[in-house]
Amino acid sequence: MLSRSWLMWLACAIGALWFSGVPARAQNQGVRVIAFGAHPDDCDLGAGGLAAKYAALGYKVKFVSLTNGDAGHQSQYGEELARRRRAEAQEAGRRIGIEYEVLDNHDGKLLPTLEVREQVIREIRQWKADVVIAPRPNDYHPDHRYTGVLVQDASYMVIVPSLVRDTPALKRNPVFLYYSDRFMRPQAFRPDVVVSIDDVVEKKIDMLDAHVSQFYEWLPWTEGALEQVPKDPAERKKWLLEGRKPPVLKSAKGDWAEPLEKRYGAQASKIKYVEAFEITEYGSQPSEEEIRRLFPFFPPMVSRP
Repeated sequence: MLSRSWLMWLACAIGALWFSGVPARAQNQGVRVIAFGAHPDDCDLGAGGLAAKYAALGYKVKFVSLTNGDAGHQSQYGEELARRRRAEAQEAGRRIGIEYEVLDNHDGKLLPTLEVREQVIREIRQWKADVVIAPRPNDYHPDHRYTGVLVQDASYMVIVPSLVRDTPALKRNPVFLYYSDRFMRPQAFRPDVVVSIDDVVEKKIDMLDAHVSQFYEWLPWTEGALEQVPKDPAERKKWLLEGRKPPVLKSAKGDWAEPLEKRYGAQASKIKYVEAFEITEYGSQPSEEEIRRLFPFFPPMVSRP
């Protein structure tokens, strides 16, 4: 019969051996997330709630705008607008406790060049990302489309050591995700991961509220609704949450009900607001167990008979 002390030593040895073969990220050290948008405020719309949930857990999140936003206004433009939008983005990040970087490429002139691709590769590598989020490469805005193309083109290259040699390559390819969108061609968005943001709705609205030039000036102007924007700061936030058309929040009702129920079970019927993401074909392909580790927001799985 084995002695108790020997059994304890064996258990410790097995545990040490197991952990030595598990990547650091899997040893409960958190998830590192980087999201790309074409303009300051794009990431906030697509993943502001998700970022707030990660930040509340102490996980590291970074938003990156590939352009400086210097064309997105009806009366301001150029360096003056770029400075304003950079300050708005940094304030948005500060409000939920994440990093926010605005690159100095011109708004409306983004192209999928090698130079910008290398910027994207550096950002992903420097952040040591587990999860990378970007737009799909089909969209009404050329900057949005090319942001999707640039991140897609970088998705394999982040692990190639001989490229962008000034920044060490990642050892493992991250999971790459698309934000949700409404476009149907060449194919519709597929909601692989749908996350409730009911607990962080106010934080997401706080982020959007920081982008004054966009949500209270430029976008209402493009929609012919500038006169509908309230003057009072508190009423503006309420308008963003409840009155703005088109809305800035995605409802849990409709086409996303099934993937929501898949992971929230009976709780799904009580969820009001969500953010959804599609797993791309270009990075790591996560198992259900890995999805639940990367998105530690779902209730435990209930085994079915």
